[in-house]
Parts: sequence; C-alpha cells; structure tokens
Amino acid sequence: MCLAVPMQITHIDGDNAHCVAKGIERDVSLLLLEDDDIKLGDHVLIHVGYALQKISADEAVSTWELLDQMSAEDDLLA
Repeated sequence: MCLAVPMQITHIDGDNAHCVAKGIERDVSLLLLEDDDIKLGDHVLIHVGYALQKISADEAVSTWELLDQMSAEDDLLA
C-alpha cells in the first residue's frame, strides 16, 4: 500500500520545497504541481519525495488524525 502524507511548505526554491510535519522535515520536488499556485504555508501531500497534490489545512489535519488512529490501532495489534 502506498501512502502520501501531508506536509506544510516552509521554503520554496524553484521547483523544490522544504516541508515540515510533526517535527519531520523533507525537501521535495514541486514538478508535479507546476500548474498549481503553490506558496509558503500551503499544505501538500508528499509521496517518495514528490508533492502530489495541494490540500487545505483542514484536510491536512484530518489526514494526520486518521494516520495517527491507524498507527495506534496497529500498535494495539502488535
């Protein structure tokens, strides 16, 4: 199964962005979103180093809540 995780853009340098979520920082490519209006503070879904989709802050929070819930349930089954 493939998962994309939401991160917030903190710096943009051309076709690359520095993103952060839950204390984790990543440099990602924005090439797949070249037709979107991407700016500092935006939330994007990240998968294997690429920003796949711009999402709202509310969608980012909801996604992290679901991911955290899945992780907690997985810990209970281990």
